[in-house]
Amino acid sequence: MKNSSLSLFLILLIAFASCKKEQETIPGQVKIADGIVQGVVEDSLTIFKGIPFAAPPVGDLRWIAPQPVKPWEGVKQTTEFGPAPIQGNDQNGKSEDCLYLNIWTPATSPDEKIPVLVWIYGGGFSFGATSEPVYDGAALAKKGVVLVSIAYRVGQMGFLAHPELSAENPDKVSGNYGILDQIAGLQWVKENIAAFGGDPNKVTIFGESAGGISVSMLCASPLAKGLFQGAISQSGGSFGPSRPITFAGENMKTLATAEQEGLAYAEKVGANSIQDLRNTPVDKLPMGMGMGGAWPIIDGHVIPDDQFKLYEQGKFNDVPVLIGYNSDEGASFSREKTPEEFITNVENRYGQFSKDLLEAYPVGENSVPKTARDLARDAAFGWHTWSWARLQSKNGNSKVYYYYFDQHPEYPGDSPKFGYGSPHGQEVAYVFQNLDENNPDLSTSDKDISEAMGSYWTNFTKYGNPNGDNLPNWPVFSEHNPKVMYFEQEPHVGPVPSEASLNVLDNYFRWRRSDEGENWVNQ
Repeated sequence: MKNSSLSLFLILLIAFASCKKEQETIPGQVKIADGIVQGVVEDSLTIFKGIPFAAPPVGDLRWIAPQPVKPWEGVKQTTEFGPAPIQGNDQNGKSEDCLYLNIWTPATSPDEKIPVLVWIYGGGFSFGATSEPVYDGAALAKKGVVLVSIAYRVGQMGFLAHPELSAENPDKVSGNYGILDQIAGLQWVKENIAAFGGDPNKVTIFGESAGGISVSMLCASPLAKGLFQGAISQSGGSFGPSRPITFAGENMKTLATAEQEGLAYAEKVGANSIQDLRNTPVDKLPMGMGMGGAWPIIDGHVIPDDQFKLYEQGKFNDVPVLIGYNSDEGASFSREKTPEEFITNVENRYGQFSKDLLEAYPVGENSVPKTARDLARDAAFGWHTWSWARLQSKNGNSKVYYYYFDQHPEYPGDSPKFGYGSPHGQEVAYVFQNLDENNPDLSTSDKDISEAMGSYWTNFTKYGNPNGDNLPNWPVFSEHNPKVMYFEQEPHVGPVPSEASLNVLDNYFRWRRSDEGENWVNQ
């Protein structure tokens, strides 16, 4: 009888354990702090799309820091992307109610503690969405990470500053709502990602363009401290000084300047108060780049100061970083068609430094070749990455890995692409391993570079070091050993690109931080 009772007890115990294990299994449904979410199982992954991480920033929450989600009853279907943020003039598929995130997880149990990689999209802080096909996270997740993509408000909905908004804020600041959205998304990850098999203490953030600049800003924001343990910036960095009239690479304004632009914006709309602005239908609000309120600002709170100065003082979130840019970013941003136009624009922007810069970035006799376009590349991205790498390797304890993406065919002399390198954004598809297989120009080298980048990026997420998987060794960058990983037909190590020219440009940026430079106004 005793043995029968013991056998029955063991059977019940095994059944209970089996039931408990079944309840904890991830595929299908996951219980998080705000309720239950239902995803879909696809090819060894469980995918959740459109999970709200903050309350809809609408009505009285327009131009307010993200607020907590209201818990829901029952099961929320999270199988479709949330709306893209309001941007530009096209409102199709876009909404103020846009604060959603997406998850691709390879876990089958919440106990797995898989490293987490969080994507922040680009788009000049005025455009972007997590639903872009190239951002599909399946391939990276299959390399052993939980891939998360988070949305944030862009344009004037995400960055408008105004004296009334500052007055109503407990920290007496305004603007930077888009960066606060990113921080709220990371806080959500910290609190909830374990339920999806992720490790909340091993989170790496990555982004490209405005997303890469956001990564840079998060690395300097005290509000983001402890929310991530690694950072990857693709064509990012925000190390330029502030100025009232901005240029690429010198995009930051102070709160005082931004508040005045907010007043001008309200006047343009015909609003006499913030309440009038909040009552204005969103399709009646002018949006986009080229007007005030569409870029993060130095507010003394979210972004405490000029980031270059913060790094000089050691005031940053000291985590390993993997940072770089593309060889021909200038092809996407240079607008000059003739040598004369290029020279005039350089003289207008750089003043007394224009002669040295024109020598460092020479224009052609009858054209604006890559040597000249590289000034736009370096002013917007190259100098920032180089400065970030040097400042962190000097004033931080965490490792720096620096890259240069230059993957393209050698175009023949009669091709319109002759002399061109890799434009802005080209590397994104390589990193996500979402190359267009129907592209007739896709080469074996392209596929190899994509595979290498995906492995380096996910290794970095797992170990804080991109090396492993029999990949070519990627050395740590330092001022004494300024080595860069080139993605150029195959991964190989080389020197800092255009370092002599970067030093000339550095003279300009150093002067801009002097008393004389801060007060200088371009012609």
